[in-house]
Amino acid sequence: MAQELSSNWKKLQAKIKAESTTASSSSVPKTALKRKVDDKQITKSQSKRQKLQKPLKQQQKGEPSTKPNKPNSKPAPKQPMGVTQSSTIAKGTPTTITPSLALWAEDNDVSPEDLAEAYNLGVKNNASLAVAERPRVNEGLAPGIEIGKYVALDCEMVGIGPEGRESALARVSIVDFHGRQVYDSFVRPRERVTDWRTHITGITPRIIATAREFDEVQAGVAGLLKNRIIVGHDIRHDLAALQLSHPLGQIRDTARFAGYRQYGHGPKPALRVLAREVLGVEIQTGHHSSIEDARVAMLLFRRKKSDFDVQHASRYGLPAEKTTASETASVNNGRGGTDGGGNKGQAAKSKKGKKKKKKH
Repeated sequence: MAQELSSNWKKLQAKIKAESTTASSSSVPKTALKRKVDDKQITKSQSKRQKLQKPLKQQQKGEPSTKPNKPNSKPAPKQPMGVTQSSTIAKGTPTTITPSLALWAEDNDVSPEDLAEAYNLGVKNNASLAVAERPRVNEGLAPGIEIGKYVALDCEMVGIGPEGRESALARVSIVDFHGRQVYDSFVRPRERVTDWRTHITGITPRIIATAREFDEVQAGVAGLLKNRIIVGHDIRHDLAALQLSHPLGQIRDTARFAGYRQYGHGPKPALRVLAREVLGVEIQTGHHSSIEDARVAMLLFRRKKSDFDVQHASRYGLPAEKTTASETASVNNGRGGTDGGGNKGQAAKSKKGKKKKKKH
């Protein structure tokens, strides 16, 4: 009995030993496989890192990368327009004036304003407000500027008399057809100021202390307005403050233009309303600037210049055409004589006819 137990025990131990060896042999390749998989993952991640680091190194060294660059989400900033764009325009196009055309215009008394209007040159839309130079306050007459046929005028007033109800001239500004400053000056009122209206004009007693005398400003402005067409908004008040008169046929008033009457709640629209509705700009948000107001008035005139001309012609008629010497000579020659001989012959015949009638 004991021998059977020992033999069974030996068989059981041998079986257990055999199973343990098979289990150990089967577990080894599993761990090896795991190690191989982990090694593969590590190599893959390392290769990815190397690929990502390569273009960075190339960019630092200045070498071109092989992959195409992806488009940036932000668009590239646009280059400022101006010199580069205008330099590509060839001379002689409708946006430029050739030297021969300028000479022809000068010989035929064609103003620069008419040329600018015909060829769509100069300030377009509201450019004179956007890119205009800053006002040179109290400069007086601008040096070296050539003034054309049209000028725009605007004035600032202070209050005089009881409660400052009456107005006196305190500043006057003039710009040309293109909005360039021609004249600007503060004016010392003759009367005692009772209301400086600083909240509107920005004018203070300290400013007026360095202003020019009224007579000096009046004479300078009168010389600039002579034989020119004046543009302004309700300009009769400006001329009254300057104590000047001007021919009605040489005035273009944006406050009394029929084409802008629709923007006014009364007989005439305000200048700031026209600037907003017609030009799309806001003015007079703070202290009023007579330079800015004059530029706006000129822009309003230029926007409807042909309609202004039609309204002016219907009110005051077309300007009389001048007769040249050649036309006079041709007319006289056509009558059958020179130096008025034909007219003398006709007058003598009429006199003879009258004498004959008296005899009968």
